Amino acid sequence: MIRGVYCASVTPVKADLSPDLDALAAHARALIADGCDGVALLGTTGEANSFSLAERRTVLEAAVQAVGADRLMPGTGVNALPETIELTRHALSLGVSRVVMLPPSYYKGVSDEGLFRAYAQVIETLADDRLRVVLYHIPQVSGVAISHDLIERLVTAFPQTVVGIKDSAGKIENMQAMIARFPGFSVLAGADPLLLPLMGMGGAGCITATSNLVAESLATVYRHHAAPEKVAEAQARINAFRDLSNSYVQIPAIKAMVAFRHGQALFARTRPPLVGLNDAELADLKLRLGAIGATVKDLAA
Repeated sequence: MIRGVYCASVTPVKADLSPDLDALAAHARALIADGCDGVALLGTTGEANSFSLAERRTVLEAAVQAVGADRLMPGTGVNALPETIELTRHALSLGVSRVVMLPPSYYKGVSDEGLFRAYAQVIETLADDRLRVVLYHIPQVSGVAISHDLIERLVTAFPQTVVGIKDSAGKIENMQAMIARFPGFSVLAGADPLLLPLMGMGGAGCITATSNLVAESLATVYRHHAAPEKVAEAQARINAFRDLSNSYVQIPAIKAMVAFRHGQALFARTRPPLVGLNDAELADLKLRLGAIGATVKDLAA
């Protein structure tokens, strides 16, 4: 099983909006030092769909150099299957065997049969025994849900390859049902506050945005979930940071919070169509971070 706390990492960008590889590498190293088991870069929080395939390759290469292939679980699923194959093959060529794979999502209302064929095409074309695929269920963004029947077909057809799912729909009942139906399948929470109840049900961990900021607290919850007295403070901290990020547009807010953590304004930049927080929002966020006990550094250019 794929287990642990994985950070849905932000992707810092330069003034020209190209990926800032040095800042990315530094942030990835900081996440591992904070207690993350790995870094799930190039996902929703990482603005992956705003970057070209070439840019995504350079981001992954920089991350491999920074923390090693075994620590990474990049997103490789895009709408065009040949490009999903290309990104996944590139990851494998770097020694990165675990990927999070969003289903093709431009067309809505597609059948489980169509989604099965899409995943099967990728897996069978690559034909690499090293590959481990974590499915990505985020229907509120993608518009395409991953059903339990589809999971069963994929696990039956590719039992050594399709090994888990990141569930970002925020419904703990759905995660609980998957744990019960698919023993040994890694169910990973995509919402930070749900890690604790998920672990009590036999879940495998999380891939979350707030781990950019409170990885140590998430690691505490993951490792000590069976001892309520050991995790209460950590859970409260996780909830406070998550609630704060959700009080703005989430991804720009997470990036701004990371900027205050590192004291580098560049982390607050987003790629269009996302828009970073304005000066008034940044000032408000800085005060509110201090109020929940965050270490806040002044932003340097």
